[in-house]
Amino acid sequence: MSTQPQRESVLQEPGPALSGVLHIYVAFDWGDEVDLERARALVPAEARDLPRRRRTPSSIGYHPLPLRFGLPAVTFELPELGCVQAPAEATIFDFGAVSIAFHVHFTLSKEALIRLSDWLAEPTSIVKVGRSALEPVYQRLLPAIQAPLWKDDLSEEYFVFHFQPDAFQLPLPILTSSQTAWFASLTRLEAGSLSQEEISEALSLYLRYSPEDLFIPDWAAAVLIDSDCGETLQTIEFANLQLLEFRHIDARLDDVLSVAYGLIHASTISRIPSWRSHARSLRFLGELKVEANSLFERTGNVLKLVGDQYLARVYRLLARRFHLEQWEQNIRRKLEVAEGVYKVVSDQSETHRAEFLEITVVFLILLEILLALLRH
Repeated sequence: MSTQPQRESVLQEPGPALSGVLHIYVAFDWGDEVDLERARALVPAEARDLPRRRRTPSSIGYHPLPLRFGLPAVTFELPELGCVQAPAEATIFDFGAVSIAFHVHFTLSKEALIRLSDWLAEPTSIVKVGRSALEPVYQRLLPAIQAPLWKDDLSEEYFVFHFQPDAFQLPLPILTSSQTAWFASLTRLEAGSLSQEEISEALSLYLRYSPEDLFIPDWAAAVLIDSDCGETLQTIEFANLQLLEFRHIDARLDDVLSVAYGLIHASTISRIPSWRSHARSLRFLGELKVEANSLFERTGNVLKLVGDQYLARVYRLLARRFHLEQWEQNIRRKLEVAEGVYKVVSDQSETHRAEFLEITVVFLILLEILLALLRH
């Protein structure tokens, strides 16, 4: 008989119900670029700027403004909640990315919320619902999308458990509260008990603007306790979308490197010199490099947060959780490697062509001498 202890739940005793909103963000890539003016003419939409608090300067916002499309309410089948209808909206940016947001209101016990979060760890059904809701808009916007391509396997999801401050005893002392294990399980989407080290790691990055609010971001989900947080939610949504775009360009570079390594392997095992011109591949690589640099610039400049220190800190916390700086460094490194590989292959081809021309010239000279001797 096994003596291994069974996994314990995060909370053993039933607790009071908590009311809040589960914000679900799913990001997709639709193509290289979107003409927002033309898109607005195709589908009724409004330019979307940041909601503002008194501390937010008027200069802070999106540049250029993305478009927001209202969508019909979406029906979800969620554990603990059953069949629910959630308001939905989509936001599309000029660099070809779109984010759909669902807002699910709940009143659940802490135990039920943990079970719901555990189910969200496998978001395949959420992504399918998002794709279905966006499909009609995508079809209507195709004329405004440059090089449209909507991959089935490229999406990025993020969940925010949003509570009002009066749902908890205030102020909330972080890392000393008895609720730390519960907060950590929500952000980790984990129903099983966590070690103290894992709890500390899950709660290591957090932010508070006042004693009544709290923001704890993790890789897949966040806890947000705040009453006036529209711009915070939009910053979260944008960071999730930026992660998707970095993954997209990184995957394209993997394909480029695979082709480049194939060319080197072919030239290594082949006994016949290759005189092929790789100008087309080099041109494609150059276009991809321009696209990547443009992506870094546009995603970095779309949301101007310099004037609002709180939003800047929110974004920096998310960037650390999403490892955005490492993604950018990895993309730049792959660009340099691909460029170097193609340059080597191109130089080899140029050398082979030069050698062939030299041999041809020598052969023609010898042939001319031989013909001259035969005539005499």
